[in-house]
Amino acid sequence: MAKALNAALADAMTAEAGVVVFGEDVGTLGGVFRITDGLAGRFGTGRCFDTPLAESGIAGMAVGMAINGMRPVIEMQFDAFAYPAFEQIASHIAKMRNRTGGRMGMPIVIRIPYAGGIGGVEHHCDSSEAYYAHTPGLKVVTPATVADAYLLLRAAIDSDDPVVFMEPKKLYFAKDPVDLDALREQYDAGRPGPGAGADPRAALESGGAAVACQGSDATLVAYGPSVPTALAAAEAAQAEGRSLEVVDVRTIVPFDDATVTASVRKTGRVVVISEETGFGSVAGEIAARLQERCFHSLAAPVLRVTGFDVPYPAPKLEQYFLPSVDRILDAVDDLQWED
Repeated sequence: MAKALNAALADAMTAEAGVVVFGEDVGTLGGVFRITDGLAGRFGTGRCFDTPLAESGIAGMAVGMAINGMRPVIEMQFDAFAYPAFEQIASHIAKMRNRTGGRMGMPIVIRIPYAGGIGGVEHHCDSSEAYYAHTPGLKVVTPATVADAYLLLRAAIDSDDPVVFMEPKKLYFAKDPVDLDALREQYDAGRPGPGAGADPRAALESGGAAVACQGSDATLVAYGPSVPTALAAAEAAQAEGRSLEVVDVRTIVPFDDATVTASVRKTGRVVVISEETGFGSVAGEIAARLQERCFHSLAAPVLRVTGFDVPYPAPKLEQYFLPSVDRILDAVDDLQWED
C-alpha cells in the first residue's frame, strides 16, 4: 500500500503541475512511513518540501495555495498530531465553498496516517475519523486495499473539494498482487476499481462502498483497518457453517447507502465494525442509517464492534482495545439466530 500511495502522488504530480506535497519530514526523509520517498528528488523541493512542526500552519498554507489555483496535498504525520490543524480544517477548509456561494472550491487533500495495529505510543495512534465525518464540507475516505489506495488517492487529488484521506497505518505494508501500470490505465480510463461499483472519481461524489466478500447469512460492514479483520472473521465463520458478507465502506463521506443497505436487506442481519470508540462514532451513524432504512428486513438489531470508550491505550493493551475476529464472531452469535 505504501508503494501504491507513493505512485499515486507521483502520477498526480506528473499529470498536473499545480499538485504540491508538503508536511513534516515528507521531503528529505520521504515521510516517517516513506510514502513520499523520492518525490523531492524527482519533482524538486519546490513541489515536495518539509515544513516546521506546526500543523495549523501547514493547513493554513494549503488554504492560501488552493485559493490561488494549486492542489496541495498535505500530510499530518500521525492522526493525533492533526488536532492543532482542526480549526483551519473545520472553520476554513470545510466551509470555503459554502462561504463563497459555491464559487470557490478547496482542492486540498489532507493525508492522515490513522488507527492502530502498530503498537504506537501516546499521540501516535488514534481513530479520529468521526471528527472529520461530523464536519460538513469535508469528504472522508479510507482505503483497505492496495488498489483502492492508488485509485482513491488519485481521485481525491483530482477532486475540487477537500478530502481527508485516512491511511490505515497497519496496512501500509500490506501486499496485494497489483499491477500499478494497469491501475494507471484503469484510472485514466475512468473504469471501476477492483470490487468497486463505480469509477473512483464518482465514488467521491456519491459514495463508493464495495462488497469485499459475498455471503448470505449476515453482513459485516467495515472500513479501512477493520476490513481485513472482518474478512478474517468471515473466513472463520465458514467453519461454523455461517456465510458472512463483508462490505468495505471506502468512502465514509459521502456514504454509499445503496450498496450497504442492499447487502443488509439481503442477509437480514448486520454487524458494524470500526476501531474508534463506540459512543458518537461513525459506526453508530452507520447503525442508525441501517436501522432506519432496513428495519423491515432486519431479523435482529444492528450490532457494533468498536474500540472501547476510553482514551487510546498503551501498546501492551492495544490488542484488547481493537476489534478482533473473536469479538466479531461473538457479535455474530448474538444476532438472534433460530435453533
